[in-house]
Amino acid sequence: MSDTDEFRSGFVCFVGRPNTGKSTLTNAMVGQKIAITSSRPQTTRHTIRGIVHRDHAQLILVDTPGLHRPRTLLGQRLNDLVRDTYSEVDVIAICIPADEKIGPGDRWIVEQIKQMAPKTTLIGVVTKIDKVSRDQVAGQLMALSQLLGPEAELVPVSAVKGEQVETLIDVIASKMPEGPAFYPDGELTDEPEEVLMAELIREAALEGVRDELPHSLAVVIEEVLEREENETESDGPRSARDMLDVHALLYVERPSQKAIIIGKGGSRLKEVGTNARKQIEHILGTRIYLHLHVKVAKDWQRDPKQLGKLGF
Repeated sequence: MSDTDEFRSGFVCFVGRPNTGKSTLTNAMVGQKIAITSSRPQTTRHTIRGIVHRDHAQLILVDTPGLHRPRTLLGQRLNDLVRDTYSEVDVIAICIPADEKIGPGDRWIVEQIKQMAPKTTLIGVVTKIDKVSRDQVAGQLMALSQLLGPEAELVPVSAVKGEQVETLIDVIASKMPEGPAFYPDGELTDEPEEVLMAELIREAALEGVRDELPHSLAVVIEEVLEREENETESDGPRSARDMLDVHALLYVERPSQKAIIIGKGGSRLKEVGTNARKQIEHILGTRIYLHLHVKVAKDWQRDPKQLGKLGF
């Protein structure tokens, strides 16, 4: 970085319909999985921040639940969370997939953002460019330019292939205010470990189940205990924390949903545990023993008391 280039830092939020590649892009920019990826609306329940470190900038990526027309008290609270976030970030990046036409849902989201955060810098991101031809990418860039206005900068990317991800980081960094880094080098997220664990268990539980489940599922980490024993491993030394016992509760609203999560003879819950454990171990760098229990909390999305208890 030359003396004339000032260090820049700030907050950016990716926005778009479900399955537009927002979380995948967050993970690609940070260089590690920290945001859950799912094709269902509102799978992200918490404001997960990913931190991108570069010589000339630090970007804090704020991953919010998607904006939608709320039907429950939970929906209302999630929308309020989003509204607060939009007005506080420096840049909002609107994500549109290259392989889908811009529709009423996209227009509604852009309209809402312009009302909520009229002063925030908007940039357009065309995602999933590896799925279509160059001509289709060009067409989508033109359509997005019409939607956002000629002053908005546009970047086409493929998070899966890593194409143009660095370009996007540079464009976002150029829009940030000059200022020092917010976080020490090497830190990738400021989320507490329990929140990340809960999100990853939730993602594993949502994988491949019927559409009725997503909004009805909440995960609460009850306790995390360190195992005392310190046996040596054949593949070399482990981290200081040799093994963690993680006790998690999965809340659903109806007994029928409980049956879906558990599966025949507990097979599905076992699969959920295996998949979540691998992801958690990868992020924490320590071995995990996962204890999962499923409970029914009737209509928790509409009950203020239960919402509070579950952390919303």
